[in-house]
Amino acid sequence: MISIENLSKSYGGRVLFDRASLKVNRGERIGLVGRNGHGKTTLFRMIVGQETADGGGISLPKNYRIGYVAQHLDFKEETVLKEGMRGLCAAERDHYWKVEKVLAGLGFSTRDMQRPPGLFSGGYQVRLSLAKVLVSEPDMLLLDEPTNFLDIASIWWISGFLRQWSREMLLITHDRGFMDQVVTHIAGIHRRGIRKIAGDTGKFYQQMAQEDEIHEKTRINQERRKKEIEQFISRFRAKARLANLVQSRVKTLAKLETKEKLEKLKTLDFSFPYKPFEAKQILSVEGLRFGYDPEKPVIDGFSLTVQAGDRVAVVGKNGKGKTTLLRLLAGSLEPQEGKIRYHAKAQMGIYEQTHTRTLVDNRTVEEETLYCRPDVDLQKARNICGAMLFEQDQALKKIGVLSGGEKSRVMLGKLLATPANILLLDEPTNHLDMDACDALLAALDTFEGAVIMVTHNEMFLHALAERLVVFQDGGILVFEGTYQEFLDKKGWGDDTEAEGSSESGREGSDSPARMSRKEIRRKRSGIITARSRAMAPLEKAMARVEDEIEAAERQLAEHNRQMLDASQAGDGKTIQDLSKKIHDSQAVIDRGFDELERLSDELESVRRDFDEQLRLLET
Repeated sequence: MISIENLSKSYGGRVLFDRASLKVNRGERIGLVGRNGHGKTTLFRMIVGQETADGGGISLPKNYRIGYVAQHLDFKEETVLKEGMRGLCAAERDHYWKVEKVLAGLGFSTRDMQRPPGLFSGGYQVRLSLAKVLVSEPDMLLLDEPTNFLDIASIWWISGFLRQWSREMLLITHDRGFMDQVVTHIAGIHRRGIRKIAGDTGKFYQQMAQEDEIHEKTRINQERRKKEIEQFISRFRAKARLANLVQSRVKTLAKLETKEKLEKLKTLDFSFPYKPFEAKQILSVEGLRFGYDPEKPVIDGFSLTVQAGDRVAVVGKNGKGKTTLLRLLAGSLEPQEGKIRYHAKAQMGIYEQTHTRTLVDNRTVEEETLYCRPDVDLQKARNICGAMLFEQDQALKKIGVLSGGEKSRVMLGKLLATPANILLLDEPTNHLDMDACDALLAALDTFEGAVIMVTHNEMFLHALAERLVVFQDGGILVFEGTYQEFLDKKGWGDDTEAEGSSESGREGSDSPARMSRKEIRRKRSGIITARSRAMAPLEKAMARVEDEIEAAERQLAEHNRQMLDASQAGDGKTIQDLSKKIHDSQAVIDRGFDELERLSDELESVRRDFDEQLRLLET
C-alpha cells in the first residue's frame, strides 16, 4: 500500500503537482492517466526514489518492495540469465535457479537464457524486464508503457498475466483498451492533482467532465450571489433601520467561498487536409513479392485493391512483414515481383515508425515544420504547430529535448502540410497519450480519403477497420469485414496460444500425466533434436547476415574517410563516385538489419513452438 500526501513538484515555472494525494490500497490495480508531460513518469520516479518532491511526501509500509518496469529498457549483462539475476535481492544474488524458474514460466528456454538480451524481440525484452521484477518478489508493480512495440499476441499474453496479478499495480499506457482490461481503478493527473475512481477510463473521463461542469456552474452562481450581496450592502449601508441586515450580509459575504475559474485545458483537435479524388479506385497491388532471402520471401503473391475511402488495417505478429508491406506501398522499398499502381491523382500522406529519426535535434518544432515542404510558409508552419499543441514559445523548443509523444505530434503535424487522399500509417499511436490518440482517431474517422494503417491498438481496430490485411499462419489473408467479425469468424488461434499463457495447456492422448518417466524422457529427447534441426539453418543465416553487416560497415567507414580527403582536395568526380558507394553501403547495412530482425523473429517463433511442447511435456 502506498500513501501520497500533498505532493508538490515543479520544473522551472511549470507546476506538475500541487498538493496532490493518492492512496493505493491492497490488491488494487490502478491505471494512471494524464497527458504527455503532465507528470505520470515523474510520479513513478518519485515513488521509487529516483526523483524528489518539492513538498509533501510518499509513505510506504516497512519492507514494502516495488518492482519498476520502466518504459526504456536497459540491459547490461551478456546473457538473459545474468540479466535476470540482477533483479535478485542482495541475500539471494547467487540463487540462479530462482531466476531460471521465472524465466521458464515466461517462455524462455534453457538455451535462450544463455543468449544476449539484445537478440530478442521487443516482446521478449519486456518479459525479461518483468522477470527481473518478479524474482525480487515485489509488493507492487510499476509498469510504464509495457505494450510499446508489442504485437497483438504479446499484448494479449501480458493482459492475461496482469489480470492474474494479486498484489498492487500502477500502470501507464496509451492503449485505453489494454488498460481497461487489466485495471480495477483509474487515477488521473487532473489539474495538478490526482483523482482516483473505481472503474475504467470511460467512467473516469465522464466523471471528470461532470465535476468540471459542476465546479463552473457553482462558481457562476456564487459570483452572481456575491454581486447581489455587494449591491445590497452598497445600497443600504447608510440606512440606520437596515443596519442589522447590512451587517448580516457583510458576514455572509466574508464566508462565501471564492472558486477560481477553471483553466481551459487545451486539447489536440485537428483534421487531415483532403485532396479531392473523383475516381473509384485509388490503389491496386498485383502479385507482390518481396524478401531478403530469395528462398523465403516475406511477401509472396499478394494482391489488393483499395477504393477511395477504404479503411484497411494491417495486423499480425511482429517481424512478419507488416511494416515491409507499408514501405512497399509508400515507395520506400521496391518490389522484387508484382506491380503497385496508384491512380494518377493519388496523393499520399505517409507516417512511418522510423520517421522520427529523421527529425533534426538542433531544429525547433517550428523550423522542422517549416522545412518539411517548399510550399510551407512561416504562418502555415505556426498554424500547424498550434494545431499540434506547440503554441507560442512551445514551437521554439528544440527537437532534441522533446519526449517521444511530442516527436510523434511533430510527425503528425507534417502530414497536415499537404492535402492527401490516401494515408499510410505505421503504428501512429506509439508514444501518444490517450487524449492525442482520441484526437487522431477522430481525425481519421472524418478523413474523406483512404487509410491503410498498421496498428496493434484494438480500440482503433474496432473503431476504424472495415477490411483487414492479416499476417497469420505464415501467409497473408485479406479479410473483408470488421475486426470484430474477424475475431468471431477466425480469431488469432495458435498465435496467442504460442505466446505461453499459463492457462493455454492442451489435453490429449499424449498428456504427460498418462506417460511414464521413460516415455517423457524419450519424447523430450525427440523434441530437442527436432528443435536443433529446425533452428540450425536460421542461426547459420543470422551469422552470415551479421558478417555481411560488419563488412559493409567497414566499407562505409573507409568510404567516409576517402570522402573527407576528396572534399579537402576539391575532387568533384571522386566525391560523386564516393557518394554512390556510401549510399550503396548504407543500403546493404539497412537491408541486413531488416533481414536480421526477420530471421530473429522467425527463429524465436520456431523455438517458441518447440519450447511450448517441452513445457507441456514437463508440466
